[in-house]
Amino acid sequence: SQQGCDPFAQTQRSKLQHRRARINQQINKEMRMRAGAENLFRATSNHKVKETVALELSYVNSNLQLLKEELEELNSSVDVYQNDSESISVPMIPLGLKETKELDLLVPLKDFISEHYGEESVLFEKEIKEFMELRQAMRTPSRNEAGLELLMEYYTQLYFLDSRFFPPTKTLGVFFHWYDSLTGVPSHQRALAFEKGSVLFNLGALHTQIGARQDRASLPGLNQAIDAFQKAAGAFNYLKENFSNAPSLDMSAASLTMLVRLMVAQVQECVFEKMTLLRAQNDFLSRLQLAQEAARVEDVYSLVHETMSQPHVKDYVPFSWTTMVHVKSEHFKALSHYFAAIALCDCPAPSDAELLEQEKAFLQFHVTMPEGPALRVLLQDPEERRKLGKAHLKKAIMKHEEAMRIHGLCKILRKMDILQEVLSFAHKRSLSKYSEIDHEEDFFETGEAPDIHPKTHQKPEIKSPNFSQVKVTDLFHRLGPLSVFSAKNKWYPARRVHLMRGENGFGFTLRGDSPVLIAGVIPGGCAAEAGLKEGDYIISVNGKDCKWSKHAEVVQLLKSTGKEGVDIGVITLQGSECPKAVDRKAAVMSSGSGMLKSDKENSRKSLMNSKSASTLLVWSKKSKRSKKSTYSGVPFTTVGDNEAMY
Repeated sequence: SQQGCDPFAQTQRSKLQHRRARINQQINKEMRMRAGAENLFRATSNHKVKETVALELSYVNSNLQLLKEELEELNSSVDVYQNDSESISVPMIPLGLKETKELDLLVPLKDFISEHYGEESVLFEKEIKEFMELRQAMRTPSRNEAGLELLMEYYTQLYFLDSRFFPPTKTLGVFFHWYDSLTGVPSHQRALAFEKGSVLFNLGALHTQIGARQDRASLPGLNQAIDAFQKAAGAFNYLKENFSNAPSLDMSAASLTMLVRLMVAQVQECVFEKMTLLRAQNDFLSRLQLAQEAARVEDVYSLVHETMSQPHVKDYVPFSWTTMVHVKSEHFKALSHYFAAIALCDCPAPSDAELLEQEKAFLQFHVTMPEGPALRVLLQDPEERRKLGKAHLKKAIMKHEEAMRIHGLCKILRKMDILQEVLSFAHKRSLSKYSEIDHEEDFFETGEAPDIHPKTHQKPEIKSPNFSQVKVTDLFHRLGPLSVFSAKNKWYPARRVHLMRGENGFGFTLRGDSPVLIAGVIPGGCAAEAGLKEGDYIISVNGKDCKWSKHAEVVQLLKSTGKEGVDIGVITLQGSECPKAVDRKAAVMSSGSGMLKSDKENSRKSLMNSKSASTLLVWSKKSKRSKKSTYSGVPFTTVGDNEAMY
């Protein structure tokens, strides 16, 4: 069975996760104290007591503030997640995993198995234990493909669990507890959607950690980082589109929008790095391309910064993240102007053959046209090129300085030497280029260089999770095929029927596989005499379980019976009793092949109106039509190819 990684192995990352868990518990405690104090403050009219409680409250609030700052510093421990290679790569932002509490499902699931399925619940203890071990393991997934598969396997098992044990009208009565990844604030709900959503969030977070640890100085490392951040964006986007009303801030729509944009920006940054790594030629056009690529990175980071500064988001996004994103947008803007200057100053004027192509590229290069001579003249005149290059460098230096100033405002980022080094290296490089092309006799006023038009050769993709890549078997498949044996279906207690074989066989028609359905009963035949009804499902023959049996297997078992007859176990779904003749035609027409699409999460929505349910279903999966079709009653059809008389 799947294993999480050893939570006691003291790697840097697990120490971090341990500290998170500890801070989460302390925040939890302080919040309980605060709630108690607030209740007392409201309830008492005694002035003295009010004063004491107010003092207590201010103490608790400042404690909470400190704990949240400590958690923020942890969330900003970006360097722990980076790789150990010698080369300098700008750090990326990874997310910490959401923590959850232990969950004991043994009693609730056993109760449900005996009450709803009428099975001996002791016989399913092994499956329940296996499910709980899987949940325990997925709390500490390893930072690699195996860890991702573990989370996906658990997520898929939750779908089976939902179909098997969560009827539309009630929950199991257990609470799922999860801590907010960014604030550490605990939330709990009975809705399984909260558990699913939290696992999905951790899938995204694990992708961010895998992306951040790649060695981006090599091409394979860069490609893996791009893949990881695209998949992280996909997981957060899937969560945003499929779940709503999250009880915790990290999974709110505003927060997920921000995370998707952040991941897309990190992909775009990797694309730029890939280009600098692959850039063999230093010709004019490839330098223009680099400048546009950098402008594109600046563009996406500006959008992230804007998103992080929105009212619902800015209060809980770590200040270091907002700062880092802001620093990067300024840094890449500086780089775009630097590469524009290099293209103009370090490349020779074009030959007549090159002129047309260069002019065409340069036409689409700036957001607004640079002042001065026509482009064709400019490109062929080294002095004009130097003038415009100098203007670009002047802007680059201003932006480098702005990036360094913003970086200096955040004490957490100030501790990050890598970022500091990158910024200062880029700044010095622009300064030295400026002094190299700056002539003492320059009397012209350096103009304002127009910004560079952002353009990328590789658009980031948002890659949705592909759950089918991990093969998962329903742990509780022994309960029978889900089309019948699910939480939303109800059936009458199983009946044992003894059936003798008459001259014309048993006197019924059978249809379908697992479980085989009695599609018709011939009046006056043996089956009718024995009390079998149209719409019964055969679940055993002579004591052999047939829930999963194929049509041919059941027929074989029936045919091999002798004079003594056969014992058949059947169940009847409630609400599927044989429709009246008049309704039959309608039933056939409305149901087509007898299959109706249904969706668990969908049917749950209709409950939102009823008072009792609304408390449980605060957070639900957005209605999407699921692929699972189920029998809705049994339409009457003529004996077709898939039915046979016995």
